[in-house]
Amino acid sequence: MRTELAVGVEDRRFGYPVELLQKVTVAGWRVSERDVGYHPRAAGTRSKVSGSVKGTVRTARDFWKALA
Repeated sequence: MRTELAVGVEDRRFGYPVELLQKVTVAGWRVSERDVGYHPRAAGTRSKVSGSVKGTVRTARDFWKALA
């Protein structure tokens, strides 16, 4: 079973990480951070979140819904 299904995460957009952390905390799960390697963003691309006003507004809205 996938972790997000076990705790009932419903958001599939920008509020996902907030809702996931909120629900695993309530469920009493332990959470730890791990370093992960990654490649820099590809040339000519931009963030879906901070690359536009629309993306920033969507993210703020989804975070607000997850916390409400």
